[in-house]
Amino acid sequence: MSQTIYPIGIQNFEKIRKDGYLYVDKTALIYQLVTTGSYYFLSRPRRFGKSLLLSTLEAYFQGKRELFEGLAMEKLEKNWLSYPILHLDLNISQYASTTDLEDILHRNLAAWEKLYGADSAERSLALRFAGVIERACLQTGQRVVILVDEYDKPLLQNLHDEELQTRLRNMLKPFYGVLKSMDRYIRFALLTGVTKFGKVSVFSDLNNLDDLSMRQPYAAICGITEAELCTYFDADIHTLAASLQLTYDETRALLRKRYDGYHFVAGGPGIYNPFSLLNTFKYMRPEDYWFETGTPTYLVELLKRTHYDLYDMANAETTADVLNSIDAVSADPVPVIYQSGYLTIKDYDPEFGIYRLGFPNQEVEEGFVKYLLPFYTNVQAAKTPFEIKRFVREVEGGDYDAFFHRLQSFFADISYEAIVGRNPERDMELHYRNVLFIVFKLVGLYTQVEYHTSNGRIDLVLQTDRYVYVMEFKLNGTAEEALRQIEEKRYALPFSADKRQVIEIGANFSSATRNIERWLVR
Repeated sequence: MSQTIYPIGIQNFEKIRKDGYLYVDKTALIYQLVTTGSYYFLSRPRRFGKSLLLSTLEAYFQGKRELFEGLAMEKLEKNWLSYPILHLDLNISQYASTTDLEDILHRNLAAWEKLYGADSAERSLALRFAGVIERACLQTGQRVVILVDEYDKPLLQNLHDEELQTRLRNMLKPFYGVLKSMDRYIRFALLTGVTKFGKVSVFSDLNNLDDLSMRQPYAAICGITEAELCTYFDADIHTLAASLQLTYDETRALLRKRYDGYHFVAGGPGIYNPFSLLNTFKYMRPEDYWFETGTPTYLVELLKRTHYDLYDMANAETTADVLNSIDAVSADPVPVIYQSGYLTIKDYDPEFGIYRLGFPNQEVEEGFVKYLLPFYTNVQAAKTPFEIKRFVREVEGGDYDAFFHRLQSFFADISYEAIVGRNPERDMELHYRNVLFIVFKLVGLYTQVEYHTSNGRIDLVLQTDRYVYVMEFKLNGTAEEALRQIEEKRYALPFSADKRQVIEIGANFSSATRNIERWLVR
């Protein structure tokens, strides 16, 4: 076991520095941040270090120079002044009602009023907040620093409830709006969260916030870059390589495949998931640490409610305006999936301003798709790994009939009501496409799969060491038509000289039975 003390779950900068935990130095970026502006917003996925960033800023603005010894900030900052700080953390409640939010805000305001005094004429939450800011500045002689952690949690937890989200937004909007009206008393403000809510949002009156979420200079302010991995974790990589009986380069490649791949800016550096990386080095085992700490139930509910095509999610193209705007009534779940860390920027077309998105890495792709399976089929979550193992073994062994019988069982016993909404024909087609997408995406983690879908049909090529499967799926057609299309479109031609056995399969999905009706093999 390594002697390094990894700050897993430690979000307090002072505790990290005093107790000898590893700290990846971000203070040069922090100095740049505090000396070039005043009002900022930052969106990053959960467990990416947002709370630690705020804690580091708090220590800096408290003038605690001793905590920065040996860091870049020690040489950059010359004055080390102390400012009054109002630190609001909204991560400690479930927000099932507006009362929960009101209680959190009231408790923080009461604590600040104990320090800086209260005014009985200030009755609303926003007026009390404004009064605290003014008095804190006047009493200390220094302008106020405001740090808000997880500003969006009340809204994010109620994506499914438009009415409650509207009430919560109407509470937060004037509260955060104080930051603009009290500008003369404020030295610095940073709001962080997982998402940025657009349109009629909490920010509509707060147009002086500089959104850092997709800014190149701050792409690496949270998370770990490749350079930081080599600088701070080189010895850990060698130890992990020995533990896994791999070479140093093989271990680097494994870490990159599993945990790297977050791109918050087009053309920006790849960012490793810090939580998974730290756990991997602590326990010397690469596992799905980040995914297992927070199940994305609200995302799956959003996908189901909007009848979203999962194929589009894995191949999404969108604009910066869409990525940066989430609202309760939107039928597009891509922005919240992206901002939550389950999709990331893969490419960018500067001519048209179009971003191409995809899963950032293996941990997220495998974890998310496995998590989807029980929501779209009758497979229990605990049995998902075993079902996928059987699928893979069947295709590897050439047992295509067993594979298709198992696929039929995935569609069985799913009620009509669970599938369709306002457009039964479209929703039925979408259901069968989504189930096939999930299954073949999971099988593709262990074999090579090329998957395409359009106009009621799906064609795919699945390759193993011994077999090449060329499959065509029809909706409300016939298996004969599907098999004939493989021949007419010459899908198997690229494998005509392949030494592996080529198996052509045409299958038909029936809306009447809500299942695969028949398949033919050639």
